Amino acid sequence: MNFSDLKIHKDILDAIFYMGFKNTTPIQEQTIPIILEGKDLIACAQTGTGKTAAYVIPVLDMILSNPGSQTSTLILVPTRELALQIDQQVQGIGYNLGIHSIAVYGGSAGEDWGQQKRALTGGADIVIATPGKLISHLNLGYVKFDTIKYLILDEADRMLDIGFFDDIMKIISFVPKKRQTLMFSATMAPNIRSLAGRILNNPNEINIAMSKPAEGVIQAVYLCYDNQKTALINKLIADKPDYNSILIFCSTKKKVSELTRSLKKYNNAESISSDLEQAEREKVLQRFKAGQTRILVATDVLSRGIDIKGIDLVINFDVPGDAEDYVHRVGRTARADATGVALTLVNEKDMGSFQSIEKLIEKEIIKLTVPGELGKGPEWKVGRHRGKGQWRKDANGKKRNPSGRKHLKT
Repeated sequence: MNFSDLKIHKDILDAIFYMGFKNTTPIQEQTIPIILEGKDLIACAQTGTGKTAAYVIPVLDMILSNPGSQTSTLILVPTRELALQIDQQVQGIGYNLGIHSIAVYGGSAGEDWGQQKRALTGGADIVIATPGKLISHLNLGYVKFDTIKYLILDEADRMLDIGFFDDIMKIISFVPKKRQTLMFSATMAPNIRSLAGRILNNPNEINIAMSKPAEGVIQAVYLCYDNQKTALINKLIADKPDYNSILIFCSTKKKVSELTRSLKKYNNAESISSDLEQAEREKVLQRFKAGQTRILVATDVLSRGIDIKGIDLVINFDVPGDAEDYVHRVGRTARADATGVALTLVNEKDMGSFQSIEKLIEKEIIKLTVPGELGKGPEWKVGRHRGKGQWRKDANGKKRNPSGRKHLKT
């Protein structure tokens, strides 16, 4: 569907077309008409499907149709990075519309607190906030949300995973009961349905195909021991000089720091974790987006909701603890119909966890051995689920990849 087929204000359409977008994604096509009708909504769609624009566009349209001088929209998100990205998208589309937004998040400097306070008391049209920092403002008594018409929870499952349930419910107590509420989540777990039942009013429900990496992602696994991982990553990167944008996920801040130190010896590499001050995190992320930094090592803070175009390679230093997180990590590459490579380093302890990932995405990922100079790695030793891609034994009793490929060029 073309955006012009939707009943959207001409100025918004002009902004969308100027940004280079003409056709809607499935989540946008299905949600925008429902939102414009004023109905509550719960939508399940994985990262990279265009869900931010799916609610930003109709909300901007409704604000234009019913202008006011007070805050009308509150968007709650799990991380400061996502808050900033949504704020940038609001400003990008609404640049010439006279609509003002503010991102409210923790870890910022004192002058940012003052700016946030002025926006919260002065009536910014749209407030995008992390729950913890917003409650800090609410507790001081100067924030009034009695004019909120549109309440949006983005990455709702992530907020619950972090432990924001009580904060969310407290914030909602400041918002009028008569409102339109939209909830977007990458998963439809029982706790999401429970929250939806408490805060939504007779909602429409939309489920977009999820939990599978994009078709453009070439996936592979390297079977290796922990003491081989850093050397393997250095070799993989050295063998790929034409890969200009590489994102590596580690499970802990300590691993992020150690790997980054190793990579910096021969590469242009930086890292992001909660140890960095917010201002520095933003600078690091901006340098990576601009192509000034080739390699970025991060914790899962960057696995959801962050739109960075042109990432050639994603490496999972560890198997993520949650199978869904694998999809989000891998979803950082091959965005907007592009192609990319995703490699996961699997030790002998994490084979069962990776098999759970294969079950979730309904695909068996090719297993590669480490280069000979790094020594022998572990063998794949878990039960194999049935279905497409199942490994079988050949006439000589050896395991055979049904694709017929022994190696995957990455």
